Amino acid sequence: MGSLDQPEEHLKNIHVFMVSFPGQGHVNPLLRLGKRLADFGLFITFSAPETAGLSIRKANNIADDEPTPLGRGMIRFEFFDDGWDFNNPNRNDLEAYMAQLELVGREKLPQMVQKQSAQGRPVSCLINNPFIPWVSDVAESLGIPSAMLWVQSCACFSVYYHFYHKTVPFPSENDLEIDVQLPFLPLLKHDEIPSFLHPKNQYHFLGRAILGQFKNLSKPFCILMDTFQELEREIIEYMSKICRPIKTIGPLFKDLKSSTKENAIRADFFAAENCVEWLDSKPPQSVVYVSFGSIVHLKQEQIDEIAHGLLLAGVLFLWVLRPPQPMDPKAEPHVLPEGFLGRVGDKGKIVGWAPQEEVLAHPSTGCFVTHCGWNSTMEAVASGVPVVAFPQWGDQVTDAKFLVDVFKVGVRLCRGEAEGRIVRRDEVARCLTAAIDGPEAAEMRENALKLKRAAEEAVAEGGSSYRNMEEFVHEVARIGGNK
Repeated sequence: MGSLDQPEEHLKNIHVFMVSFPGQGHVNPLLRLGKRLADFGLFITFSAPETAGLSIRKANNIADDEPTPLGRGMIRFEFFDDGWDFNNPNRNDLEAYMAQLELVGREKLPQMVQKQSAQGRPVSCLINNPFIPWVSDVAESLGIPSAMLWVQSCACFSVYYHFYHKTVPFPSENDLEIDVQLPFLPLLKHDEIPSFLHPKNQYHFLGRAILGQFKNLSKPFCILMDTFQELEREIIEYMSKICRPIKTIGPLFKDLKSSTKENAIRADFFAAENCVEWLDSKPPQSVVYVSFGSIVHLKQEQIDEIAHGLLLAGVLFLWVLRPPQPMDPKAEPHVLPEGFLGRVGDKGKIVGWAPQEEVLAHPSTGCFVTHCGWNSTMEAVASGVPVVAFPQWGDQVTDAKFLVDVFKVGVRLCRGEAEGRIVRRDEVARCLTAAIDGPEAAEMRENALKLKRAAEEAVAEGGSSYRNMEEFVHEVARIGGNK
């Protein structure tokens, strides 16, 4: 088997075609995987609807269908029209959009793949992420091997799997608050399972989309996960036995230690502001970093309470206040309380978007107030930064449970959107103090640093994620190289 330092020549003929749902939390990990595979010497096509293409082109100096050298391989981008004008009001209806995306994707993906074959670049493997399980159907119809990148935790994967197969009782209309006990997982309260599975959740169609991947689980030859063996060992081993082979390849945001590429190609939907110089001026482990990802949009009243909580705690802070998403036309831009910035002075910095990986890696960052999406969770864990968990919905509520009660690297600020309340400023201040310099802060920081070291070892040559990447690459070459 070859290694990153000695790439095998036949890998250059392997063409992996990746298809992503057009959400920041889906595009980022899939593109990171593509960059890793390119570094092994593979030819990568990254595809997504044109809505994502606009943002990715803006963030990078790239042109469609022009292969760009990356590491030892190449990467090209091909974005496709989803059939709707950009001002189509249906875009604000995510359920309708997902149906449209499947309708168009099932037609256009085979055309794109066949075009590559006609150009002498036959596709060896198709890879998709959750929300678009129909990609596995297309791969099967074309006789092309496929894999799926799961962009949540293995714990959440297990919950969805057991829900789909009805192996244990879950909350239902008849019993909304039932606890869920699954093998090798802590007891999950009704509001700690991924909320898309709860009968009172308003996003049932997202749960159905993810469960569609479990209906198709026999089709991918491999399930890739953006986690690492040492973080979720028991549940990974258990699910690999009862389900399909799982290869942990994370944290994907960390480059492999022998990687030759520069991290030049990005897919940020928002332009990051420079805040590193401001961080440079602050003492070690003193800054509270506040960011709720690319989708979550809190009520204005909650923003007010967070602002006053930061003032009450008297902490230094870097706060990402992102403008609302175009798909959410009812959302109003957030405003800060009157006189807030004057009272804060140089103790705080407000930005529209931040280079999160750099911020979490900065020595001045002391804790991370996060919505607990899996990308942010992995970035926090693998950067050794304690968290203040502020989940809202989806897998965030499950991730928060693990961050606080299992990994023991954080404190819980709320239980999620289903809790139906505004978290008041005194609670915000209390949790910030606990994470920065309270009696438990040192223990949380120590636990976080242990996980950081484990993550670094996983992606280092010979580590668990490194070996799994090697095995996956050579498996693709073996089963897809004759396409």
